[in-house]
Amino acid sequence: MNLTRLLQLASPALPVGAYTYSQGLEWAVEAGTVKDEATALTWIADQLEWNLGRFEAPMLAHMMTASDAARAELDARYLASRETAELRAETLQMGHSLRKLLDDLGLEIAVPPQPTFACVWSALAAHWRIAPAEALTAWLWSWAENQVMAALKAVPLGQAAGQRILLEIGGRIPALVERALQLDEESTSNFAPGFAIACARHETQYSRLFRS
Repeated sequence: MNLTRLLQLASPALPVGAYTYSQGLEWAVEAGTVKDEATALTWIADQLEWNLGRFEAPMLAHMMTASDAARAELDARYLASRETAELRAETLQMGHSLRKLLDDLGLEIAVPPQPTFACVWSALAAHWRIAPAEALTAWLWSWAENQVMAALKAVPLGQAAGQRILLEIGGRIPALVERALQLDEESTSNFAPGFAIACARHETQYSRLFRS
């Protein structure tokens, strides 16, 4: 049962609109930083290493085991970490959509009135008694899969290239999860200036397919 619920959480069919966001990748393509399979892999892998793996994944783990009050505090910290208006709007929109889904599914789970996506996702994973390591693996994989899909459209890349990237990324995720589970709150960091600049530049990009 836990596996099926985990697959449900990680599914592209989760109605939160993740496919509409590239998180700065579209600007990286526009700027020429990402232009082929190799550079797409580098971009996605670097974000996993320096942003997702060192901040989002450990924050998600802490949210899963936190009390309702502590989760709300962590949620506020997570929201404050979003460097641009688009990133802030993204996590709030997706959080709102997932919170609405909880109501539609008849699930009573305590989350803040305007939660981030990470907050609602972690609360739902905890409610379904998904192990933190499995939840973090699914979170990172789902993010990477969405990034690859964005790269297929924006670069563009072929389907086989996307699968090669995912094959490589998939091999790196277990070590990132293991490290994330060992990080306390004070040791987390989302210091990734290139990512922040890309997301800020995307806000004024002339032609865009994605919302971030």
